[in-house]
Amino acid sequence: MSEDILSQSEVENLLNSMEATGAARSLTPGKRKEDLGVTAGGVRVTGKITAYDFKRPERVGKEQMRALQSVHEGFSRNFGAALSAMLRCIVELKLTSVDQLTYGEFVYSLENPTCFNLIRAEPLDGHLILDINPTILFPIIDRLLGGGKEQGTPTRRPLTEIELRLVSRITSLFLKEMKGAWDNVLPIEPVVDRVESNAQLVQIVPPNEVVVLISFELTVGEVRGMLNLCIPFNSIERVSNKLQSNSWATYGGRQSSPDNRDRVRERLDASIVEVRAMLARTKITMKDLIELRVGDIITTEQDVKSPLTVAIQNVPKFHASPGALKGKKAIQILAPIDPPKPAAKAKPEPAKK
Repeated sequence: MSEDILSQSEVENLLNSMEATGAARSLTPGKRKEDLGVTAGGVRVTGKITAYDFKRPERVGKEQMRALQSVHEGFSRNFGAALSAMLRCIVELKLTSVDQLTYGEFVYSLENPTCFNLIRAEPLDGHLILDINPTILFPIIDRLLGGGKEQGTPTRRPLTEIELRLVSRITSLFLKEMKGAWDNVLPIEPVVDRVESNAQLVQIVPPNEVVVLISFELTVGEVRGMLNLCIPFNSIERVSNKLQSNSWATYGGRQSSPDNRDRVRERLDASIVEVRAMLARTKITMKDLIELRVGDIITTEQDVKSPLTVAIQNVPKFHASPGALKGKKAIQILAPIDPPKPAAKAKPEPAKK
């Protein structure tokens, strides 16, 4: 063994170096440090450092998250009112959060058993998930079966066949209001594919796949519980461009000002549109088409005196007659074409006795 003894100055230098190393290690991923004074390539860099968790990458942009939040804020009001009318009692539904996390974190945060609805919403890919917490679901079922305001003991069991039929009324109402809320973004047709009780046995995406979790707090009388709508990122990846502020925002009933109308009219006046006049329409065989030569005549059923159809951007707009003006072919507008009237709905026949 070495018998060298450290001097007092050497001991102090060693302690100072250990303190500096400990301070550097204390910058854990969840903390920020102002003006770190990091040297990179000989240049002193100062500023804020924010931790980035590679296990939970933010694949959904902030603008898309704001759009989803605004869409489901309106949805929560409409669904709460519709559910209140169904249950004939005061129901409050409040949007609590819109977060993105991994599918594994979402599944393992749920109770077991639960009401785990797998939803297919064409044209979105894959499945969406509606999870209804049992603490609020069983009081709603009790209310549908004629129960009062008394709160019973919490029930922890899978749903029976009769209870599933009653729950389908709630989920159908949920999907109806969801379809209406998404109309400004994308027309969807949501339907329940199946209902499971153990969420951990259902794997619609890999556990590390990013999902958007939209959570609602439902209050029925004195009972509160959570509704969770889980949207996997791969379901909305193809339509993420539609989740923009200008696509989902609705603009009420504001009246346009004269200045705005004049500016729009000036822009439209300079627009170039395609005008086509249809002389005639007929059908011939492929054999006759191949054998056509210069000077051949193609007969049609179009009368020489009947007006031509003029289309603007392939939309029929006017009747016109052909002619010539200053040595060039021309048409003269005769009258506008009336838009087709909607077909009248057939009245149901009275039932025969």
